[in-house]
Amino acid sequence: MAWQPVPESLRTLATCLKDSLSGFDKAAQKQAEIMLGQAKSSPDINNYLAYLFSSVDPPEGVSLSASDFHVVRSAAAIMIKNNIKTHYKQIPEQSLALIKLAVPMGIQDKNAQIRSYAGNIATELLRRGGVYSWPELLQDLIKMIGNEGGQSSTEAQEGAMAAMAKICEDNVKMLEREHNGQRPLNFMLPKFIEATKSPLPKVRAQALSAINVFTPRKSQAMLNCIDDLLQHLFILAGDTNADVRRQVCRAFVQLVETRPDKLQPHISGLVDYIITQQQSDDEELACEAAEFWLSVGEHDELWAALGPYIQKIIPVLLKCMVYSGDEIALLGGASDDEDEDDREEDIKPQFAKKNLKRNVNAEASTDAAQNGNAYEKLANMDEDLEEGEIDDDLDDGDENPDEKWTIRKCSAAALDVFARDFRNPVFECILPYLTSNLKHEEWPYREAAVLALGAVAEGCIEAVKPHLPELVPYLISLLEDPEPVVRQITCWTLGRYSSWAAELTDPVQKSTYFVPMMEGILHKMLDKNKKVQEAGASAMANLEEKAGKTLEPYCGPIIQQFVRCFGKYKDRNMYILYDCVQTLAECIGPFLANPELSGQLMPALIDRWQKVTDQSRELFPLLECLSYVAMALGDSFSPYAQPIFRRCINIIHQNLEQSLAAASNTTFDQPDKDFLVTSLDLLSAVIQALEDNKASELVTDTQPAFFELLSFCMEDPADEVRQSAYALLGDCARFIFPQLQPMLNTLFPILLKQLDLDNILDEEIDAGFSVVNNACWSAGEIAMQHGKDMAPYVQELLQRCVEIISNPRVPKGVNENAAIALGRLGLENYEQLAPHLPTFAEEFLNSMDDVDPSEEKATAFRGFTMVVGQNPQAMESVLLHYFNAIARYRDIKLRNPAKHELHDVFQNAINVYRQIIPQFDDFIKQMDPQDLEVLKANYTI
Repeated sequence: MAWQPVPESLRTLATCLKDSLSGFDKAAQKQAEIMLGQAKSSPDINNYLAYLFSSVDPPEGVSLSASDFHVVRSAAAIMIKNNIKTHYKQIPEQSLALIKLAVPMGIQDKNAQIRSYAGNIATELLRRGGVYSWPELLQDLIKMIGNEGGQSSTEAQEGAMAAMAKICEDNVKMLEREHNGQRPLNFMLPKFIEATKSPLPKVRAQALSAINVFTPRKSQAMLNCIDDLLQHLFILAGDTNADVRRQVCRAFVQLVETRPDKLQPHISGLVDYIITQQQSDDEELACEAAEFWLSVGEHDELWAALGPYIQKIIPVLLKCMVYSGDEIALLGGASDDEDEDDREEDIKPQFAKKNLKRNVNAEASTDAAQNGNAYEKLANMDEDLEEGEIDDDLDDGDENPDEKWTIRKCSAAALDVFARDFRNPVFECILPYLTSNLKHEEWPYREAAVLALGAVAEGCIEAVKPHLPELVPYLISLLEDPEPVVRQITCWTLGRYSSWAAELTDPVQKSTYFVPMMEGILHKMLDKNKKVQEAGASAMANLEEKAGKTLEPYCGPIIQQFVRCFGKYKDRNMYILYDCVQTLAECIGPFLANPELSGQLMPALIDRWQKVTDQSRELFPLLECLSYVAMALGDSFSPYAQPIFRRCINIIHQNLEQSLAAASNTTFDQPDKDFLVTSLDLLSAVIQALEDNKASELVTDTQPAFFELLSFCMEDPADEVRQSAYALLGDCARFIFPQLQPMLNTLFPILLKQLDLDNILDEEIDAGFSVVNNACWSAGEIAMQHGKDMAPYVQELLQRCVEIISNPRVPKGVNENAAIALGRLGLENYEQLAPHLPTFAEEFLNSMDDVDPSEEKATAFRGFTMVVGQNPQAMESVLLHYFNAIARYRDIKLRNPAKHELHDVFQNAINVYRQIIPQFDDFIKQMDPQDLEVLKANYTI
């Protein structure tokens, strides 16, 4: 007998679902959430949810209005999707079958939101179970989309295409992958292209949306369809529907990267088309069109094709950079809001920076990293939210244009790219505009001109330089403009030109331009408008980065202003203030330890440290800031170290306990991993900063908890936590090894597991490699200290490092750190490594070729050479490479014991080969003559 619901249970569940989405009765909502949490344990819960979701009208016995029952269906859909997401394997087959019956009914529902929810459930089912767990779904959707047999309603066609677009977005790899000799995409893509001919605009738009999921990916299916797709795109370019044209623009943007050769012949027509769409009243369409300039401008080859058209494009960009009437209305005019508290939803989320040891692929901070990029994309999207779902934190109708990606910002970003591509000709294009608008009576035109001037700062600096002695004083005067938005953008633009001012060497010029610029920006950090404060702080961080140590004479007034800001700022701007402090600490380093400076700064920081709770997201930037300050102060940080160290340990302990609780009980939320990341990073900084004995005392004081907590963090599921944990492990090896040594039997086997490439090679993103990078670095540091006691781990560490340096998919920096760890392992364990030398000699030398001279490289080469000394014959095939490496080691004469020891072991190796190679002089003549001369100059040959 088919499953049937119990009427009483159905009524109770319907009431709970309705109350769970009630924003009016908080008590009923809370009670409903508790009851739904309990109901999850029922084996039939998903049957009931599917029954309610698929019922068009309230079932018998459920007395609810149409609007209330719609809420019930919506809540049921969200709960089904979440249950599939978190407990798919525990859902009985009978329940899955009922859900699979409910989904197609939902996809054809009269209500658009219900159709959207059905699509969300479908894509989650495929994501968790795979395409072949429900093979008939894709076929049924294709039939509905194509209206095969003329039986599909408008709703069915639209619902099916929207569901398919979501499935494509969430299951890209699965659809491209071969199953039993077939790839689903080979069948689906032509059907999508055919669907772009549908008479229904929503179907056309969603068909293009599905196609655009695959446009950036160079699959065989896309390769086969590209000409057909292009033909359709050119037809759809004139579509009457704005959503269709938006997807057309997106397709052109993506084709820039994947098939620029197909666009090149059409560039003239594309320029005209994009210009037209960019000036559309539809903001999303205009933004999508403007993205085309960004894509082409950043393409290595295609950008030059725009050269003949910049006189046509630039004026449109400038026109689009002026605030629209709607945006001006949202800005709300001038206001002095410095004393108003921030709303929690206005505070930007902060994300911890990655602690990447020794280098390698870490990018230098940019304007955008300083939050000072006026056209930065703020894409803080909740990945768990699907179309039609509700984010309780969003406040509709109260979105500030400063907080979203707009045509204004996109156009300014495009101008920036064009300036870097074409340089002076772009400045010549905008000069008349600047002349007529920089002093415009209406502030939106003044503001746009200042934005344009800032946008071209990087690319057109040589053309702008002659004008800066006139422009900079005028910009400084605009810092007092009555309109806050003008003051705000002026801060940003001055920040963009701060490198010019910082590089002035003439004392008169420095006092005329740099000092007033710095003072003006500092002054704006305490503007009466909070957004101007933020822009001033951001510009100051930018100026600090550009000026570096030249700021030292001005640090007194700078820190005094920072301290005032600590006393004045509301929560939101405190985040960027931390960035100012840490950038200053990074730039001036130990100079900050001057008691006059640290004596002012540290009380302000500690005061804030005491006010911020362990649960506040403000802890992230505060901990990060303290890490930089600790490194700058060095041992002068010791008076503040103990309470900070202890609190970090407590925060890590609390968050690990919370994670365990959430893992065993789904009603508990997982804590934000940035609490762990920033705490681990600050512990690293303190251990590096203090004298070894003081750092040792801190760790001893918290043993055994310190290393037990570290071991948990080293196995945390989050890449960023493990990355910071291995950075801390390496710092412990360098600075407090006696405390670490007794725990290595526990910690080192965990590290070895992290070096197993099989765990990360299937991942698309490189986050896993960043963890391996730090694990390799810390393994090398431990090998340096642990010496012959590494014996139990030598064979496995050797195997892992060789796998890493031999794999072409491993990023260069990770490869180098693995080679350094392997070399350092040879310092005391050369006898164990020597028999295996033929398996890694060539890869080691290749890895080390591009590593800059450093103590790490010196110790690695010394260890490798010790291994060579035990098995010199194994080097036969790479001996010339080895001699070249010796000759090219330019750092050999630095006054450092490690370098002298390296010289000695190199000489010993040369002596060995002189004895065992009969025609040694003839052999070394095969070297590059320059290398041979260097070798003879530095060694006895």
